[in-house]
Amino acid sequence: MIYREFWINKLLNAWESRSLIWLSGVRRSGKTSLAKMLPEAIYFNCDLPSVVKMLDDPEYFYQNQPQEAILIFDEIHRLKDPSMVLKIGVGEYPHLKILATGSSTLAATKKFRDSLTGRKINIYLPPVIWSESVQLFGVTDFDKRLIRGGLPEFLLSESKNSTLYAEWIDSYYARDIQELFQVRNREGFLKLLKLLFIQSGGLLEITNLAKESALSRPTVMSHIESLSIAHAIYLVPPFFGGGRNEIVKRPKVYAFDTGFVTFMNGWNEIRESDRGILWEHLALDMLRGVFQDVFYWKDKDNSEIDFIIKGQLDEVHVFECKINPDKFSANPLVKFRKLYPRGKNYCFCPYLSNPFKLRVSGLEVEFIAVLPDEI
Repeated sequence: MIYREFWINKLLNAWESRSLIWLSGVRRSGKTSLAKMLPEAIYFNCDLPSVVKMLDDPEYFYQNQPQEAILIFDEIHRLKDPSMVLKIGVGEYPHLKILATGSSTLAATKKFRDSLTGRKINIYLPPVIWSESVQLFGVTDFDKRLIRGGLPEFLLSESKNSTLYAEWIDSYYARDIQELFQVRNREGFLKLLKLLFIQSGGLLEITNLAKESALSRPTVMSHIESLSIAHAIYLVPPFFGGGRNEIVKRPKVYAFDTGFVTFMNGWNEIRESDRGILWEHLALDMLRGVFQDVFYWKDKDNSEIDFIIKGQLDEVHVFECKINPDKFSANPLVKFRKLYPRGKNYCFCPYLSNPFKLRVSGLEVEFIAVLPDEI
């Protein structure tokens, strides 16, 4: 078992401020394995009838747990009333540390009548991030990580097995979409999913998606919401507020994993022209592992910043993504900083062994391969 220190520390630190953590991520992203790495944790698989029966009486269950115990409820949405189980645990037994896992956000199913707002910390587990791929999983070949994606089993397989990806999609539809959202038009839904994955990294075009998938606009919008809740896609909204020329409405849409982007496109090798947009996916995973909200910036002259993170007060931090740092252009950054002068400037480059700083067009830019320790 590969010990994932970054995520273990993130969980342990989260318990310092809340007793309940909701750990979500797509199926087979490693949630169960990660949870079992927690020291001295007591694990409960809520898929098992014996566990379901045990938790029918939450008060009696909690009364019989060791003091200061770490309790893991894996796939907790399988319980009859998961909301009540968590609410009683948080409200009446705050000395316990609880980790509940699921493939979607807490409010995805009607079983959660109480989303426990303000009493939990949400942590999203993305596919294996680039630094973990290199340092822990032993996959140092950048194109291999892009082609296979970051689901641990898929990443470590001897070759790209199309059957794994097709089976995952079938399971995702059956257990995360049909079961939670009662979507019945399987063919239309999966056609929309394929279109979104093929166009991943671009602006969301509802009208074109409706036309190409033969679904109505309201249906497309409803499916996109479901896909976002169940983590198959991530919508990056535009950042704006400083100028009339900014894009203010249309989000960009990213598939959850580069392996599925390459699978849907039928790529077994990465073209030079596609490598940059796939690197954006990995950079986004790194940012989402730390920050709650990620934005992009674009104006009507097509000047664009890949990712924006809000900092303290009026600070906004910039993250550009370049395979080759020599290809970095400061022109969009200069335009952006005229509107928003406060904040740090970074450029993600996958092959860097050591970060370095340059002054470009009067602005300091730090070139990095992974997130810096402090922002």
